[in-house]
Amino acid sequence: MNASIGKPTPASGPQSEPAAAPKTQVIAIYGKGGIGKSFTLANLSYMMAQQGKRVLLIGCDPKSDTTSLLFGGKSCPTIIETSSRKKAAGEAVQIGDVCFKRDGVFAMELGGPEVGRGCGGRGIIHGFELLEKLGFHSWDFDYVLLDFLGDVVCGGFGLPIARDMCQKVIVVGSNDLQSLYVANNVCSAVDYFRKLGGNVGVAGMVINKDDGTGEAQAFASAAGIPVLAAIPADDDIRRKSANYEIIGRPESPWGALFAALGVQVAEAPPVRPTPLSQEGLLGLFKGDVVGRGVTLQPATIEDMCAPELLAKPSLEVVYEGV
Repeated sequence: MNASIGKPTPASGPQSEPAAAPKTQVIAIYGKGGIGKSFTLANLSYMMAQQGKRVLLIGCDPKSDTTSLLFGGKSCPTIIETSSRKKAAGEAVQIGDVCFKRDGVFAMELGGPEVGRGCGGRGIIHGFELLEKLGFHSWDFDYVLLDFLGDVVCGGFGLPIARDMCQKVIVVGSNDLQSLYVANNVCSAVDYFRKLGGNVGVAGMVINKDDGTGEAQAFASAAGIPVLAAIPADDDIRRKSANYEIIGRPESPWGALFAALGVQVAEAPPVRPTPLSQEGLLGLFKGDVVGRGVTLQPATIEDMCAPELLAKPSLEVVYEGV
């Protein structure tokens, strides 16, 4: 892997030729929890490997479910838990402790703390620090795919965008307000860091569970990003995914869809998106779906308190004859 993976390559002087693009494409995939990022990435990475690409899939979600579909439901040891266990035993973490492979796809999970026992974002940062110690910047892959939870806003989850650790971002969404709200937030983050001199752009959107109503397509158009693929809301896909079955195979009925997505992911250029305002986002949906047109009514102190607390006797002294 190019030593400059995920980082801009500086020119050596004013007369230097433009720096060549790094050999490895590092792509961060963001989306709302449960929207299908892990499903999309497991099948995408499998198909790309079948196309002859060297692919590393890294799960950056504390749930550690990115690789479970790839490995038929099996969970692999996470970098966080393995690091803690090895440190307690006075041992060093080795590649074979945290990285596993199937049919040409290499995969690992960063992991995260148990509920209430730490910061997930800090876990992400620690995980990448350990990856660097393991030689991350010298690994030889064509694509590194990072699976990030998009509806968590703490710094660790924005690491690839904030620190130019990837070249481009892909958002996964559906025809529902919450997933598009998250996609819009990710676009806002990319736009914000571009204003600060960052280089990361959005390559496009994958519409998952597409029921044909068109809101996700309208969002992508308004944000100025392309739709890379639309995965239909199909019972065959739902059933096979629930059974941890990979459908991104050349011989699968869905193989052509993921093969085309693999090409799009590889070739789509990173662009600076145009995030929508809240009103603009709501405007993508029918009013009866999102409650548009509701008037905000200010509350009063009488609304907030029980009647007996408000009916206090006056303490004013009244003098007769005055």
